[in-house]
Amino acid sequence: MTLPPEAYMWFKTLHIIGVVVWFAGLFYLVRLFIYHIEAKELSEDLKFAFYEQYSLMEKRLANIITTPGMILTLTMACGLLIVQPSWIYQTWMQVKLVFVGALLIYHFYCYKLMNMLQNNKCKWTGQQMRALNELPTLLLVIVVMLVVFKNNFPTSAATWFIVSLILLMLFSIQYYAKIRRLKEDKS
Repeated sequence: MTLPPEAYMWFKTLHIIGVVVWFAGLFYLVRLFIYHIEAKELSEDLKFAFYEQYSLMEKRLANIITTPGMILTLTMACGLLIVQPSWIYQTWMQVKLVFVGALLIYHFYCYKLMNMLQNNKCKWTGQQMRALNELPTLLLVIVVMLVVFKNNFPTSAATWFIVSLILLMLFSIQYYAKIRRLKEDKS
């Protein structure tokens, strides 16, 4: 079976859309987990209402947006590899697939956390969940760099400067959240 010449462009387009949807879902899902955990501090009647609402929102987000985005991403990636089978033998693709594997583990671990939260068995703190929420950002940056640079992945000082800036940004977000929480606790 021969695919039409535009198949590559369709696979690529839908793959990018899938990635955007998948990551949007992952980013927001863990943010909901944070709100779910922080609802513990509310009065009993409010806590129950918020727990119910967050549980519903988490399930819908995971099952209607995040997982379909993942499936679209992976399906279109397979299509791209069918059109460009030589990529699977290239180092950049093999490394990318390792990071995508890590992202899949993260995705399914989010389901585990969601079940723990819904059964009131999650021992994570809001701060720990905020740190976990930074992981897909890091994976996204690495995967995008691998796709853009392929086997010419930059290792210059400029590259490490950019990586350092990204890490500084991630730590700054965590630090800001900690400062904000300390100020709220003093109030």
